[in-house]
Amino acid sequence: MKRIMIAGLVLLAWIVLNSSFYIVSEPEQVIITQFGKPVGAPVSTPGLAFKLPFIQKIHRFDKRFLEWDGDANELPTKDKRFIWVDSYARWRISDPLLFFQRLRDERGAQTRLDDILDGETRNAIANHDLVEVIRNTNRQPDTTQFGEDESTLLAHVNTGREAIQAIVLAAAKERVSDLGIEILDVRFKRINYVEEVRRKVYDRMVAERNRIADRFRSEGQGEALRIRGAKEKDLKQIQSEAYRKSQEIIGKADAEATSIFAGAYNRTADTRSFYEFLRTMESYSKTIDDGTTLLLSTDNEFTKYLESIRP
Repeated sequence: MKRIMIAGLVLLAWIVLNSSFYIVSEPEQVIITQFGKPVGAPVSTPGLAFKLPFIQKIHRFDKRFLEWDGDANELPTKDKRFIWVDSYARWRISDPLLFFQRLRDERGAQTRLDDILDGETRNAIANHDLVEVIRNTNRQPDTTQFGEDESTLLAHVNTGREAIQAIVLAAAKERVSDLGIEILDVRFKRINYVEEVRRKVYDRMVAERNRIADRFRSEGQGEALRIRGAKEKDLKQIQSEAYRKSQEIIGKADAEATSIFAGAYNRTADTRSFYEFLRTMESYSKTIDDGTTLLLSTDNEFTKYLESIRP
């Protein structure tokens, strides 16, 4: 019986001690409530801590940076352009006691952040033109390379996307100042046109690319025609120069041959007769073959050598 009582007392002591002490880990902060109401200051120092057993309860909250990832929303800009905006944020629990009193837990905080951040994003987008939302600087893009509207690409940017994100962050910080949380950063993860406008933008991009391709093809064809024309011109010039040189060579050869013949005729009678004989023989070989018939008088100079060999 005594052993049972001792075992019961040991078990009771263990339950009391287990309910009296708790461990706070490094990334946690703890709020203690008694009958549902917070008591004492938040515990954020890591280590072993004490509470009243059974009547006090601990609530653990994360000290680290937490994530908020919103849903993509269709929002109108100041210049009446409808776009899809997908944003995200980082936040932390800065005052766990106030956080517990106002929001109770992280699920409640996420719901409240949905309302605040989506609302402030909508307000900021509605107060600025599309060009302010999608651009940061006034760098002039090469409009010939894109299908975008030139009025959007070339418009002057006064605020820019980074500044609009800062506006959303400042407004959201002010609204959560009494919730025990701090919003650290807000960013636009993705900005896109609605489906109808996106199709039109893609069609303009395709048309622009086709126009650029046609221009390149036209320039290539023009360059090809220029090269072919230059080639034909050079070829004609080379052929003309070659023909001129060949005629000069032929003329010089004929002049030289004439000079040789003239010199031969001016020599002795035997030498002249020999050249006459050679020239006549050349004429025979060029004009007479086995099927040639000549009708000439007997005193013709062309046949005098043939007459001399007739039997």
